[in-house]
Amino acid sequence: MRALSARRLLATGAVLAVAGSGALLAAVPAGAATPAAAPVAAHSAPAATPKAAAQPKGKVVSKVALSVRSGASTSTKRLGTVAPGAVIALQCKVVGQNVDGNRLWYRLGAGKAGYVSARYVQNLSTVPYCK
Repeated sequence: MRALSARRLLATGAVLAVAGSGALLAAVPAGAATPAAAPVAAHSAPAATPKAAAQPKGKVVSKVALSVRSGASTSTKRLGTVAPGAVIALQCKVVGQNVDGNRLWYRLGAGKAGYVSARYVQNLSTVPYCK
């Protein structure tokens, strides 16, 4: 519909109902009774799909590099280290070897393999137990 035509309709007392797409839905003389209709929702973007919950994180609080192990024990294979102060993704926690009074170990998240002793990691959010 051209803008000029809409102005002419408004000048003659007609009421226009226009949806978000700009299509003409109804043209009714002003003051005319119309049956009640369900409200027309404005066009909006589709609802966003829920994102996967962010993985918990922890901060390494050891004074030296923290060993990453293949299992929840210091006797398992050493896979590498994590620097002091590093913030790491944690997938879950398990009960393992006691390290300085703490039997919990964290399985690394973000696709990284291995476990770190919870004794030397300050969890920054709640970490669930491994299933």
